Amino acid sequence: METRMRRTDRPIIRGSWKAALLLLLVSGFARGQIAESPSSPASQLTELLRRGYQMELERRWGEAMAYYEDAMRQFPEEPRLRRRFDFARLHHDVVRRFSDRSFRGLLARLPVNEALDVYGEVLLKVQAHHVDAPTCKELVERGANQLEIALSEPAFLEGCPAADAQALDAFRQELRRAIGLCLIQSRADACSAVAAAATLAQHRLGLPPVRVVLEFACGAANTLDSYSTYLTPDQLAEVYSQIEGNFVGLGVELKAHGQGLLVMRVIRRSPAERAGIRAGERIVAVEGRFTKDVPPEQAANLLQGPAGSTVQLTLADAQGQTRNVLVRRERVEVPSIEDTQILDRNQGVAYLRITCFQKTTPQDLDAALWGLYQQQMRSLIIDLRGNPGGLLVAAVEAADRFLERGVIVSTRGRHAQEDLTYSAHEAGTWRVPLVVLLDQDSASAAEIFAGAIRDHRRGTIVGSRSFGKGSVQGIFPLSSTGAGVRLTTARFYSPKGHPYNALGVQPDVQVHQVARPFSDPAAVSSPHPSADPVLATAVLVAQQVMAQR
Repeated sequence: METRMRRTDRPIIRGSWKAALLLLLVSGFARGQIAESPSSPASQLTELLRRGYQMELERRWGEAMAYYEDAMRQFPEEPRLRRRFDFARLHHDVVRRFSDRSFRGLLARLPVNEALDVYGEVLLKVQAHHVDAPTCKELVERGANQLEIALSEPAFLEGCPAADAQALDAFRQELRRAIGLCLIQSRADACSAVAAAATLAQHRLGLPPVRVVLEFACGAANTLDSYSTYLTPDQLAEVYSQIEGNFVGLGVELKAHGQGLLVMRVIRRSPAERAGIRAGERIVAVEGRFTKDVPPEQAANLLQGPAGSTVQLTLADAQGQTRNVLVRRERVEVPSIEDTQILDRNQGVAYLRITCFQKTTPQDLDAALWGLYQQQMRSLIIDLRGNPGGLLVAAVEAADRFLERGVIVSTRGRHAQEDLTYSAHEAGTWRVPLVVLLDQDSASAAEIFAGAIRDHRRGTIVGSRSFGKGSVQGIFPLSSTGAGVRLTTARFYSPKGHPYNALGVQPDVQVHQVARPFSDPAAVSSPHPSADPVLATAVLVAQQVMAQR
């Protein structure tokens, strides 16, 4: 199961590290010690790090993550950007957890012995399933690093009056010494070390032991790689909802914004659409509480509630004009196929967009293809721009609709059961000429689909290089708390054996544009080549292919 999926009714914040002091990493740049030409790569990198550092100082962790992620595409070999991204991600994870009602509920009700059982189970899952198999000693050290990150977050220290700067520094040093002296060779040893660390934190800082133990548990998962993470009960439920393609909420996709939550997309036939909410508007208040005054994750959590309940939103448009709307929370069905239409009726150029790969995608695709066939489809443009991925098997089944035979994707993991090859079957194959659209936000399962089409020379790839996420994640529930972990279990490769990680899928026809329509909330809801250079190029490619047949 691969799970880099688009989050709904939450901020879209894009998904092993070594903790490092922020000032040591950037102080040389801040003092202007490197004199470079304004247009030189070194000067550009200096400016990128300076801007990211400013976001970190302002604790805008989600924005910093997205910023560093974009910067890494510009400087893929620069290790400082990777370190800054990981640093921001771990801080963001702490803020997100402590904004999560289900996690706070665990903190309030879980006895310390059960928290230690949770920690032991996380270690068991990691050692059994993660692609790199870290030792128990490494996992404890990772948890200690995560705890040090948490100690700088006000949400984690809430209610601990003894946690002043001097006490925190002294505790960090004592914790490092204690962990360094521990002989940790088994999960039992690790649990004992974490129990001792929790007791020490309680005595020195007044921290509740359960809070410390669960932070070690989160660190054991979250610091393995960019996609492995501890999932709170609410987050685990959300993942399952995404897999099924439905959830209870308003039906909006959000992005963290400096003055609120930016509406990136309104799902069709959702409560938000019926209430008149439009992409490009900002949610500036929820039930009278200003979203700018709370972390984005907490602001997004205010939108959640049981089916049938209502919430009042204050919306602002691009000119700053505000209005209030009342929206009822309902179960929202998320379509994985959108904008199915014929773009050029003379040439029979058809179009559809796959927004994500979920459980219903193969059946949704079948229905869309037959509908287009009845409208005289002769060639097909499949738009994967902004598609963050989803289920591996859904991408395989979608590609199988267009490939007669051969490998679609292969996976390689630590265990033999993770080494799998998925191949096409001739039955039911559509032979219509294909054009596939990609951008830098096309990731994971979207890359599996596009890579298979590319390697088999089954169609033309148009747009820009995709994200470059080539790993598979599995979801593993924890037995007693309703929480879970998402762990990277394998890496996947194209039909020709090429990796996707950090490389992505290169287009056959590259089209550069300043704004991508499906990442732009102000874009028109229905695609049209006249407003979309990438789509215009794809239509031209499809017409040329048809002319050669």
